[in-house]
Amino acid sequence: MSLRGDRQEEPAEDFPHGRIHVRLDQLLEARQMTMTELAERVGITLANMSILKNGHARAVRFSTLTAICHVLDCQPGDVLTWEPPEP
Repeated sequence: MSLRGDRQEEPAEDFPHGRIHVRLDQLLEARQMTMTELAERVGITLANMSILKNGHARAVRFSTLTAICHVLDCQPGDVLTWEPPEP
């Protein structure tokens, strides 16, 4: 995946091991928290939080994931889910 938000969805064959999905929208809604508030409390820019939320991040630092889990009072598996590859 790219850090750029203007890229087209990549074909399934580009992901032979499946995909990782970020569930920040659902977690924020359940906690009635804004992206801006989360970004501020985690200590990253809103732009970088948006890249992560929209699934365009190529990597996530464990320190960032730890801070997100602390702020949202959740586990990493609540933030990230794995979708198996298409047969």
